[in-house]
Amino acid sequence: MKFGEQLNRSLIREYSYYYICYDDLKTELEENLESNNGEWSEALETQFLESLEVELDKVYTFCKVKHNEVVRRVKEAQEQVHMTVRAIESNAPPSELDFEILEEELSDIIADVHDLAKFARLNYTGFQKIIKKHDKKTKFILKPVFQVRLDAKPFFKENYDDLVVKISQLYDLVRTRGNPIKGDSSSGGKQQNFIRQTTKYWVHPDNITELKLIILKHLPVLVFNTNKEFEKEDSAITSIYYDNENLDLYYGRLRKDEGAEAHRLRWYGGMSSDTIFVERKTHREDWTGEKSVKARFALKERYVNDFMHGNYTVEQAFAKMRKDGKKSLKEIENLEALATEIQYTMLKKKLRPVVRSFYNRTAFQLPGDARVRISLDTELSMVREDNFDGYDRTKGNWRRMDIGVDWPFKQLPEKDICRFPYAVLEVKLQTQLGQEPPEWVRELVGSHLVEPVPKFSKFIHGVATLLNNKVESIPFWLPQMDVDIRKPPIPTHINISRPGRSDNDSDDDLYTNESHPAGNLMDPEERVGYGAIEGGDPQNSQPAADQHSASAVLQRKARNASNPVTRMFYQVGAAVDHYLHGDQVTKVPQGTVFDTEVRAPPGKTICVPVRVEPKVYFATERTFLSWMSIGLIFNGVAISMLTYGTRTTMVASVGFFLTALVTIIYNAYVYCKRVVNIRLKRAIDYQDKVGPPLVCACLLASTIFSFYCKLAS
Repeated sequence: MKFGEQLNRSLIREYSYYYICYDDLKTELEENLESNNGEWSEALETQFLESLEVELDKVYTFCKVKHNEVVRRVKEAQEQVHMTVRAIESNAPPSELDFEILEEELSDIIADVHDLAKFARLNYTGFQKIIKKHDKKTKFILKPVFQVRLDAKPFFKENYDDLVVKISQLYDLVRTRGNPIKGDSSSGGKQQNFIRQTTKYWVHPDNITELKLIILKHLPVLVFNTNKEFEKEDSAITSIYYDNENLDLYYGRLRKDEGAEAHRLRWYGGMSSDTIFVERKTHREDWTGEKSVKARFALKERYVNDFMHGNYTVEQAFAKMRKDGKKSLKEIENLEALATEIQYTMLKKKLRPVVRSFYNRTAFQLPGDARVRISLDTELSMVREDNFDGYDRTKGNWRRMDIGVDWPFKQLPEKDICRFPYAVLEVKLQTQLGQEPPEWVRELVGSHLVEPVPKFSKFIHGVATLLNNKVESIPFWLPQMDVDIRKPPIPTHINISRPGRSDNDSDDDLYTNESHPAGNLMDPEERVGYGAIEGGDPQNSQPAADQHSASAVLQRKARNASNPVTRMFYQVGAAVDHYLHGDQVTKVPQGTVFDTEVRAPPGKTICVPVRVEPKVYFATERTFLSWMSIGLIFNGVAISMLTYGTRTTMVASVGFFLTALVTIIYNAYVYCKRVVNIRLKRAIDYQDKVGPPLVCACLLASTIFSFYCKLAS
């Protein structure tokens, strides 16, 4: 779909006069070119730039006014919520209706934030499209010039994290009727003992704000320090990953070797943070009966360099902890053992800083409750910290100091940074005792808002991207980075919608009641652009034309028929009609090739982690012994015929002897090949498509040869 058509279909009714006039700008550009015989002058350039400036002022002003309006509404809602909560202990406690009204008001604010974010992103895309069209047709390069104007009025860079945090706190108060779940928000270190299932997803920038707003209606934003106002720096998380020049840790984590480790130093907030966490992640195969673990201990920043070089001992690091006595002796001994192992590994394997990951994290979790934890990492960037090209970026330090948390790190050369195009969503569910995840979580991860990417790793992606000329194997997702992950919307019950609208409202109303099963009808871009169905059963959302086709009519008659013969007649008729008019897959011309194979760049191999358990080796040995027993049976038949048969039978035994020989030799070759591939964890087809037909063919030939010899005699 052309962008102009998409824009016209995506207009939010209340904002329709404030969108970029994309069609008018396009018409002005084409008419001026046509009237001047395709020539573009300085005067026309100035005129077009003024038109762009007018549109930019309009969009920027509206975004600013609307954002201020939302901020004021949040402030007023905050006062109302706190006043209502305080009244719970009074003589006139609030009613259920009071909380319902507050919940509707907050839902309406959430919808406003959603609309504003969509409005800003769509208009920014509009400016990018019209500038690209201008530069292509006029040969005047306007993009770098106008980008300065866009940066001066950055309506598209508005950050809603502070609003999300405030709305989340208020919504949690209202949802729990003034009794939010209490708990230690900083107890994350203790929660690592839970058995949790972790899945990772990519989120397109267009869906980030909507995803946050959906999650906060079910889980509050986890705030570690509730005694201070939220600041952008509070959500920053930075990790320095260590490896050696051979990238041993990278390859171990990439292949998912048993016991593969990742060593990193992490801190929260800005560069002034004094507490550095030294962490070690260890991968464990399921067959070992153990779980992959992450262990860490805290170290003051001023001691990190000495600790990494072995000049600051473990005893010195934990002397104060032993003296304070705030932890048990067993806990301190475990931390000391961990620190000793990490320090030994750092020195033995000659680990040094290799890559840094930076992102802003929004975590959703009930305080002190680890059953469901969801984190969304945005503005993810990977930065080189190595000296493999002869340039020491850290200058002997444990991290480079020329950047902090000032994303997008414009001071860095492009070869030193990889700005990840998507956000990363992690869903961690407590899975012991057969607990099932909540229904809303299942709908969320199955929606169009996320793209599942199993085993995604920031460390692996950073090394494979920034040190591409040094690595030989790359992760499976790297060749697919240029594929658009946006998908048509799937109707769910978790979409954002405005409360208080009935299904009988006007057809041109862009909002529906929250319980409506038709999905997010608040956004016409999704509804019209992807052809979503309004209303109806989400499990049966086929196009209207298909619902009235002959095949559909016959299927309905078949379902309603009481006579088995009549039902069979209708089913056959529906199948024939579907093949003739509906089944286009079987009508693909013969010889058509579908290019669905993911290819690695030249000189690289794609590494797909393969889990190999001990029983795989045993199964391979059993298969080998089974084939050997078949070969021995053929050999026994040949020897019997040779020993006890006549001259003719002796000649016929040659066929069985050759069959036995082929079976044994081929079986030995397949067994050795399988063992090597399994040991190297190669993701190949282990099915034997040649062996069984080959042996059967040899056996058939031997039997025919035996009968032939008998008849010939």
